[in-house]
Amino acid sequence: MHYNMVNYTLYYFTQHMTLDEMIENWSIRDHGHLKPNNISWDDYFMDVARVVWEKCTCDRWKCWCVIVRDYDIISSWFANAPEWSDTCDKAGHQMISMTNDKWEIEEHCMRNNCAEQNAIASAARIWIPLEWATMYVTMTPCTIRHCAHMIVACGIKRVVCDKRYQHWQESEEIFKRAWIELVYLNDGVVEY
Repeated sequence: MHYNMVNYTLYYFTQHMTLDEMIENWSIRDHGHLKPNNISWDDYFMDVARVVWEKCTCDRWKCWCVIVRDYDIISSWFANAPEWSDTCDKAGHQMISMTNDKWEIEEHCMRNNCAEQNAIASAARIWIPLEWATMYVTMTPCTIRHCAHMIVACGIKRVVCDKRYQHWQESEEIFKRAWIELVYLNDGVVEY
């Protein structure tokens, strides 16, 4: 089932962009062969997640999320405004100032839900349980909007991140206490 969904997703997006453009724009990675049987499952599902990334409507940081259980994709989404709401690309950013754990003021766009929130909500709308699932995401899920807490609450047991979020320490501690495996595929920290 997951292979057909990936083929459809790649087919849909390649109608708007060539494979070379997708690789150049970091939508997917060329592992030297682009054959699903020759790459790890983590790289495979992260590539699917990068295709989902193309739909993001906030240009501050494009976030993606794909939730998988038993090698089947059960939910996927991107950072986007709630249904029937204005999006950043149409109405502009809805910025608010927040104080982080180091007492520094940061600006965050609150118009959109995080990709993790949207993927969890998408599964909930059609009654798909997320226990024991693996989540593939752009970066360490945040605590600012309670993404890390939602992941614990819905029973996801493994989170695979492309990179670390700039405030990754608190999320890592939450996952450690909840016995959630946290994996990073690439070094580096995402700051915005």
